[in-house]
Amino acid sequence: MTTLVLDNGAYTAKIGYSHEKVSVIPNCQFRSKTSRLKTFTANQLDEIKDPSGLFYILPFQKGYLVNWDVQRKVWDHLFGKEMFKVDFADTSIVITEPYFNFTSIQESMNEILFEEYQFQAALRINAGSLSAHRYFYENSSELCCIVVDSGFSFTHIIPYCRGKKMKDGICRLNVGGKLLTNHLKEIISYRQLHVMDESHVINQVKEDVCYVSQEFYKDMEIAQLKGEENTVMRDYVLPDFSSIKKGYCKPHEEMNFTGKYKPGEQILRLANERFAVPEMLFHPSDIGIQEMGIPEAVINSIHNMPEEMQPHFFKNIVLTGGNTLFPGFRDRVYKDIRSFAPTDFEVSVVSPPNPICYAWEGGKLLSEHPDFEEMVVTREDYEENGHFICEEKFDI
Repeated sequence: MTTLVLDNGAYTAKIGYSHEKVSVIPNCQFRSKTSRLKTFTANQLDEIKDPSGLFYILPFQKGYLVNWDVQRKVWDHLFGKEMFKVDFADTSIVITEPYFNFTSIQESMNEILFEEYQFQAALRINAGSLSAHRYFYENSSELCCIVVDSGFSFTHIIPYCRGKKMKDGICRLNVGGKLLTNHLKEIISYRQLHVMDESHVINQVKEDVCYVSQEFYKDMEIAQLKGEENTVMRDYVLPDFSSIKKGYCKPHEEMNFTGKYKPGEQILRLANERFAVPEMLFHPSDIGIQEMGIPEAVINSIHNMPEEMQPHFFKNIVLTGGNTLFPGFRDRVYKDIRSFAPTDFEVSVVSPPNPICYAWEGGKLLSEHPDFEEMVVTREDYEENGHFICEEKFDI
């Protein structure tokens, strides 16, 4: 019996057999401006000649799986002969779902996995639980950890104790990568170029030049300086998809401050946007979202836990999800939590080398666990007892 592990995120799906490597694939369909009629699925993105004005069709809205038609197409593509050639009669699946998922979505997922695809067995689990499983596996002496999962739609903060999630401490912030990209699009459109249709390009800009500031006000002052003194300013060369396939950031020494550019280059000049955009993860109130930032939410979550556990949580903070890849993210989270935490507690913030696939790796470990057979729901169980057995077995 083989096990397929699928961390089904709102932006990318992390998928692979438990005995193989993981692949990260866009979990959506695309249409391009030039070929309106053709729809590209998942990793066919590379076939699109001109990805400007790329139109995304996402299965997830506000973090929950609502568009089943798109999700089915993506899954058909992933499970089909072009990708993983899944033999459903001999495969069990570990699949992730968001916290506080709606019952109707869970039931649709059960039906699709067992009745349409006819997997032999399935385990539905939160991505954070997989991350925690991996963390406890690598740090077997620890009893507690708190997972900060900052993804595309949300940032979740989830305390785990001895492998069980502590429901009283789960906290969700409605700030994720999608919001950051959209905000960057708005700022650039307002200040320099109209890029509201260019999600794909601006997302790349965000990943290439944004960073988390350690001293926000100090960086703001630097960003206002003129010429060479402004060490924050960067020129980003936008792709034209003929000679420049992918945008890139010019090295600081190549920037010219006189204002004459090479012909044929389209340049975005970014200064305070570089750190003001990721700052929304720490102060969502900057753009009028009345919520706590990540460090404050972590503190809040830990304070909802029993007192004797609190020191254990402070020294086991795990960062996962794509937003944690911003340079300076870990240091800033550490700095802010350290300033809030009681002085006699040790604070440790762990940023794994590949935060995007961390949960997938946890799923891989889980599928090799001796109790794995006990955790899954088999197709026979499901055919006999219906949705009830899934509700009973899955800790969601």
